[in-house]
Amino acid sequence: MEDLQRLGAKSVPVVSRGDKFVFAQVIRDVVEFLELDEDSSPELNPEELAERFQGILRISVNLVGLFPNNTLTNQLPNRPRSWKVLLHHVFQIPKAFLDHEENDLEFTYEMLTETPPEHLKTASDIADFGEDVRGRFDFWWEEAKDTDFSKQVPTYFGMTSRHELLERTVWHSTQHARQIESLLESIDVKPKISFHQDQFRGLPLSDILWDL
Repeated sequence: MEDLQRLGAKSVPVVSRGDKFVFAQVIRDVVEFLELDEDSSPELNPEELAERFQGILRISVNLVGLFPNNTLTNQLPNRPRSWKVLLHHVFQIPKAFLDHEENDLEFTYEMLTETPPEHLKTASDIADFGEDVRGRFDFWWEEAKDTDFSKQVPTYFGMTSRHELLERTVWHSTQHARQIESLLESIDVKPKISFHQDQFRGLPLSDILWDL
C-alpha cells in the first residue's frame, strides 16, 4: 500500500518500473509500458465476447442463488471482503460497463466498486440483481452489436477502445465468477450447471484464482 501511495496509484493492479507505473487494466497498456514485442489486441471480437459473457452471466446467476444466507458474512482468503460483496461484484462489473455505455459516462473506479445496496440482503436478492444485469446486457448487445467498438472512451485508467473495455469487463467478471464457483465447492454445494473450460478460452484470465 505504501508503494501505491508513493507512485500515486489509487487502485490495483498496476505495473511499475522505478517511479513510473501503468494501470494493468488493459493488456495493451502493460505491453507498451514494458516495451514488449507482443500482439496485445483482444483475441475475441466483440460478438464473441458478448455471446461468451451471456452464457457466463446465466451460470453466475444460478450459482449465486445456491449460497446459504449464513455464509454471506464469511470473509474471503487474504482479503477484507465478505462473500456477499464478491457475489454482488460479479454483477456490479457489467452494471458499471452498462451505465457507462448507456449514459455516455466516464468509466470510473467508484462505479466499478459500489458495494451491495441495503435492499440486497440474501443470496436470492443478489441473484435477482444479477438477472436484471444479465437482461440489460442482452438488450444492450442487441442495440450495440453493429456499432463502432474501436471508438476510444474515457476510463479511470486512461483512454481505451470500447472493444478493450468490453473484453476487460468480461474477463474481470468471469474471474470473480470462477471464485464464487470455488466458494461453493468449499462448502460442498454441487451445482447442476457449472462453467466449462471452453467458456474461458481466449480470455486473458489468470491461472491463479485469488489474485484479484
